[in-house]
Amino acid sequence: MGETCTEELILDQTSSQFTSSCSLEDEGDTGPRKPPGTGARLWGKVRSTLLRQKLDPQALQSKDWQRTVITMNGIEVKLSMKFTSREFSLKRMPSRKQSGVFGVKISVVTKRERSKVPLIVKQCVEEIERRGMEEVGIYRVSGVATDIQALKGAFDANNKDVSVMMSEMDVNAIAGTLKLYFRELPEPLFTDDLYPNFAGGIALSDSVAKESCMLNLLLSLPEPNLVTFLFLLDHLKRIADNESVNKMSFHNLATVFGPTLLRPSEKDSKIPSNATQPITMNDSWSLEVMSQVQVLLYFLQVEGIPTPDSKRQSILFSTEV
Repeated sequence: MGETCTEELILDQTSSQFTSSCSLEDEGDTGPRKPPGTGARLWGKVRSTLLRQKLDPQALQSKDWQRTVITMNGIEVKLSMKFTSREFSLKRMPSRKQSGVFGVKISVVTKRERSKVPLIVKQCVEEIERRGMEEVGIYRVSGVATDIQALKGAFDANNKDVSVMMSEMDVNAIAGTLKLYFRELPEPLFTDDLYPNFAGGIALSDSVAKESCMLNLLLSLPEPNLVTFLFLLDHLKRIADNESVNKMSFHNLATVFGPTLLRPSEKDSKIPSNATQPITMNDSWSLEVMSQVQVLLYFLQVEGIPTPDSKRQSILFSTEV
């Protein structure tokens, strides 16, 4: 009787969140279905159980998976847990297969597609704006990992049915796919070369100097990076317009997307430090993430982004992307 839920979790050292996939398998229970809140309560129990455990990273790293079972109200959850070190989980890994889109330089993808913005970005944004603008926690709530991986495979294979696939999936899986695309770029959208400059610019105390620095740096990005970022930025602002319903403020969106768009390829911090006292690795990591969030937050809040010449202006404000 009841149901079995099989859950795969990747425990990431960088946060307390879990990457998960879950599917419920009906085992023939013909009785009344449980109220909608049952799943949420069960996942809460799973999460609290895991957080109470003192997971030993070294022990977890020595095994492929650790497995356990949690039961509640006739539902059995089978968990497979795997630890991923910070160094591995944050490393941007270029794809060996350049014919796909994940792990491939954005300039290569846009040139191949003859587009100004990668089609994966356009299609995900369009689907989210079609039915996810009022989804509570959009971009913050994790999608089902198996759905995200299915979409990733479809985009990489240039599957013509990807639009149909998206229309049948939970909108959080589509949001997760878009985040994964930016996270797996071999170089961040803000580029490795300009990253320390953005970090330095956001730390400026003079508001006029900060504005001049940040906007000039933004317009120094390679054309595909700049146009794609402005396309995404407009989308995120429209998401925030529905904050009263979806609870996603500028700050929440910056927290989700800042590290994804700015985290450099190399694991070592490139943020300039004026500290007179040595800082620990965790302190350095926290400062770096805070800086990445602040950079995106700045651009979300800025009213308008000027263009230095008519050529760039025609590129940025063309209706065809």
